[in-house]
Parts: sequence; structure tokens; C-alpha cells
Amino acid sequence: MRALAGETLPTAPIWMMRQAGRYLPEYRATRAQAGDFLSLCYNSELAAEVTLQPIRRYGFDAAILFADILLLPQALGADLWFVTGEGPRLSTVTTQEDFAKLKPADDIHAHLAPIYETVKILSEELPEATTLIGFAGSPWTVATYMIAGQGTADQGPAHRLKAENPAVFDSLIDLITEGTIHYLSAQIEAGAEVVKLFDSWAGSLKGEDFMKYSIEPMRRITAALKAKFPDVPIIAFPRCAGEKYAGLHRMIGADCIAFDDGIDAQWVAKNLQPEGCVQGNLASSHMVTGGAALVAETKRIAGALSKGPHIFNLGHGITPDADPQNVQLMIDTVRSM
Repeated sequence: MRALAGETLPTAPIWMMRQAGRYLPEYRATRAQAGDFLSLCYNSELAAEVTLQPIRRYGFDAAILFADILLLPQALGADLWFVTGEGPRLSTVTTQEDFAKLKPADDIHAHLAPIYETVKILSEELPEATTLIGFAGSPWTVATYMIAGQGTADQGPAHRLKAENPAVFDSLIDLITEGTIHYLSAQIEAGAEVVKLFDSWAGSLKGEDFMKYSIEPMRRITAALKAKFPDVPIIAFPRCAGEKYAGLHRMIGADCIAFDDGIDAQWVAKNLQPEGCVQGNLASSHMVTGGAALVAETKRIAGALSKGPHIFNLGHGITPDADPQNVQLMIDTVRSM
């Protein structure tokens, strides 16, 4: 929380995207107990348990709510299921008729009540010094899944709908934006101390579309949340923005900009960190390979960003093949500097 407020600290606080995940044997055991991924997300007690597991094991400075960015589309009326080994599948929104079947933005809370209960449990059970982060997918990224019905390599279906039927596309972005404001507001009311917006596919938006469909929806969400909860920090993560990261604190209104491992920490220190807190950006591959390269890169990033507010994190989520011992090595390296 001090880093998010703009304070430069002797040691950067640490948490890790997807820190509650398949690389941990205790997570795999709890997921098996739940039966399937969505059942785990909607079981408040078990979702709280897997959120707490990496805090117990590693003592991270923050816990992030265990959920999924596609729970909001499901709450809006989309069908959602997961195919083993392949990932999520959704009913698609590609026509006005499809869009008309979706629910209003404020009609999501009954469906998402178990998620809010998870937040309440965590706000009571987390150590006092551990910050609780709520989150949502950013509208562009969520829309790409709702339009294609699954993840795609280039977000092609969303780009085509944006070009061929902008009325439906813009309506969908607006609905997700409003739904996200309601969703994150409820998370904050349940006890989330910070919220984060994940725009995982922001980098595929080119030219003016980057500002219109990635940054502007995040700005709208941030402005609405700040009006209601002025003291709650917001982290924005428009992944793969490259040099377009510069200026985003101001454009979005976020307290912190998270950045991916495709941009150099020295560039961030010069062009982004003077505007406010930054978060990142060790490549998640180091959690698999470990060794001297992990230590050296961790030191390089932490050192490059030591002159301003910084939260140490990966540049993307940890992968299932990561070695838990490498996570500990990363933490020990940061905390020994």
C-alpha cells in the first residue's frame, strides 16, 4: 500500500500473478477436491483456501483473489465452460441478437455473490500486513473472449467485429465497462484493498484503437471507482503496450501501471516510474529454469527500479511447469538486496 501511494521503499514488496495456481501441489489438491475449475471459483471456502496457500508458503506482501476474468461474462448471461487441456469456451456475441440476450450491467451480483463472499473471508483471514487485491479483466480482453468464444492467438474475431459491426462491438465494450464498475465496486465493499485491471490482449490494438478500446475503458472504470472509493488504489495492466506505457498513469488515472517483460526495466525507470508506482517484470520463464540467471535478472530489475515506487512481480502469470523452489529463490533475492 505504501508503494502504491508513491513511496520509494528500501525493499520492493512482492506478489506474483497467478501465484495461486497449478505449480503448487497444495493448489492441485484443492482443485481436485472442488471437482473442476469453475466449481473451485464459486466455492467461497475453497477459493479463499487457494488464495491463502501461497501466502502461507512464501509470505508474499499481497494476495490476489482467486477467480477468473470470464466470471463476469457468465454473470452477464454468456454460457461458460472449460475444456480440459484446452481452456475456456463461451457462447459468442457477434450480432445484435446475441447482444440483446445479455443481462443489464447491474444484474450480475446474485451470480457473483460467492466471489464477494470469498473476498469477505480473505479480508478476515489474511495477515494484517498482507494486502488483498481484487481484480477484473479489462473490457477489450473480456470482449475478445466473448466474441470468439475462446482465446485466440491474434484476437482476430474481435478485430473483425470491431471493423464490420462497430455498433454491436461498441455496445459490448460499454456493457462490459459498466459491469466491471459494478463488479469491482462490490469487491471493494466486500474488503478488497486494491483492485487491478488486466488487459492481457491490449498489445494487439493498433493506432487509435489502443486508446479507444484499451485505455479509455480503463479510464472510465478508474474514474467511476475513484469517485466512489477515492482511497482505494488501482493497478492497470495493458500488457504488451511497449513504449505506449509512457503517460498511462495520467491517461488512465491509475495509481500503478504494471508492465510486461517485453519492455526493459531501465526504460521504465526513465519513462514510466517518474509518473508513479510501477509493477513488474521478471519473465515467468525464470520460474521454470531458475539458477544464476534468475538471481541475476531479479537483481537487475529490482536495482533498475530501486529509485522509485516499485512492486516486484512477474511480467505475466507464473506457468504450471514452474518450480516452487524458484519462487522462493526470487523472493529471497529481492529481500536480500
